Amino acid sequence: MASAKTCMAQWSIRSLSGLRYNSQVLPLSVFLPSLHVRCASGSGQNPQANKKKDAPKKDAPKKRKVRNTFKQYSLKDAEQFSLCDAMRYIRAFEVGRPPTSAKYEMHLKLRTLKNGPTIRNRIRLPHPVNTSVRICVICPPESPIANAAIKAGASVVGEDTVFDAVKDGRIEFDRCICHVDSLQKLNKAGLGRILGPKGLLPSAKLGTVVKDVAATVKDMVGGSEYRERLGVVRMAVGQLGFTPEDMQRNIRALVDKVKNDMAQLSDKISKELHEVVLSSTNAPGFSLNGDFRSQVSPPTEDLSTL
Repeated sequence: MASAKTCMAQWSIRSLSGLRYNSQVLPLSVFLPSLHVRCASGSGQNPQANKKKDAPKKDAPKKRKVRNTFKQYSLKDAEQFSLCDAMRYIRAFEVGRPPTSAKYEMHLKLRTLKNGPTIRNRIRLPHPVNTSVRICVICPPESPIANAAIKAGASVVGEDTVFDAVKDGRIEFDRCICHVDSLQKLNKAGLGRILGPKGLLPSAKLGTVVKDVAATVKDMVGGSEYRERLGVVRMAVGQLGFTPEDMQRNIRALVDKVKNDMAQLSDKISKELHEVVLSSTNAPGFSLNGDFRSQVSPPTEDLSTL
């Protein structure tokens, strides 16, 4: 009688070699149906079916949020200067250049929305920077209005003669004012395509369509226009020969004017003054800390001589 170990060995050999059924050896896949199905499905055209359901999905890249405000850097660690120190360094950059060719420039950086309303206005500084502005007044020629405009400092006065000169390409003025009674003739002349891109077209919104022409001309002589671009208001505020006291008055007047313009906007619109930077035609910008001078500042007399 065979032992139990011998019987088990013979049974295992027969099971692995396959059983004979009708003189044929059955394949091993008959006894392993799950393996057969898996191989058949793996050879299909859908590779997604082979992925495990429990496999962790890769995190999709997060979309970057688009900023709706202009980026302004923190001033905590920034180096700032007093007005006299900034003028001292700026004048060092302008050494050897003609004094009349370089001017102090003010940059007012604002915290504001990119798609929000912008600030645009005109100001007459206490100490004008450019007094050679040519002003054109559109009004009836040889009238009391025209005579008053000429006495106030206007260089070009008239209606049809001005329209013909502009159409011929002869624009011999830097500012343009229109009297209320001549606005209709100006619109009929069709000068918007010529004067509009140059910023010379009179407009009631900009305060260049007025009744009192003489008063407006006096304000424009020595006046300057400023406009917010990309969250910054830039304007020339002085010449190299200005004293620190003159510069202080001009800077204070510009800052107060810009703050007044921001206060007149709607309550839903947020605009704040972030930084005041002083530079010149050939010098870099120096951030101001609000002080007039520091302990190491030079005498003010040395900053006003050319």
